[in-house]
Amino acid sequence: MATPHNAAKIGEIAKTVLLPGDPLRAKVIADTFLEDPVQFNAVRNMFGFTGTYKGKAVSVMGTGMGIPSIGIYSHELIHVYGAQNLIRIGSCGAITDRVKIGDIVMAQGACTDSNYAYQYGLHGTFSAIADFGLLSAAVDAAKAHGFPYAVGNVNSTDIFYNELPTWKDWAKMGCLASEMETYALYCNAARAGVRALGIFTVSDSLVTGEETTAQERQNNFTNMMEVALDVAAQL
Repeated sequence: MATPHNAAKIGEIAKTVLLPGDPLRAKVIADTFLEDPVQFNAVRNMFGFTGTYKGKAVSVMGTGMGIPSIGIYSHELIHVYGAQNLIRIGSCGAITDRVKIGDIVMAQGACTDSNYAYQYGLHGTFSAIADFGLLSAAVDAAKAHGFPYAVGNVNSTDIFYNELPTWKDWAKMGCLASEMETYALYCNAARAGVRALGIFTVSDSLVTGEETTAQERQNNFTNMMEVALDVAAQL
């Protein structure tokens, strides 16, 4: 059963799916880490692949940029294709000097300036949090590899080119980094009763002005990928 955004047939997508924003990063992960990867989607060039990692079936699929985009893809993966474990692997911008370029950030929770949770009719503000089991496994994997990492809140913003320096206000509330997707992923997972986790590599710093290139973000964030795959291998 295909959707308007995904040409996969039922059974072609694994229960565990890694979700990079960049579809080319999905291809890099499939080509580099998965055994016998098979492409299941190319609609809108949003590439998706399924293979095995340490004997476990794992899929990887791009989600695009922003909450509306990951909202669509993660919803379809959960409700149409039966995904049970969704691990976002993306880049983020540091908004505190507690994390540096290349560090891994694991989103224990996600704040947002989006109105995504309005659809649920809640009489308050929903706290979007990671699955503790996935988060704990990711921490263990990072420790085992000796990768620098931090665990905490991130800000999932709707605005990339913001007229106001709102990141400073989120930093005052203890957020580690800014990104654009995790709040919607955590909402979709919570509503469906499945598991989700956001793992990021710091690609730039709003504090210091440092940044990486698009090519580096596509190809070189392997520490984050290895952590996510180590988690996937346990599921």
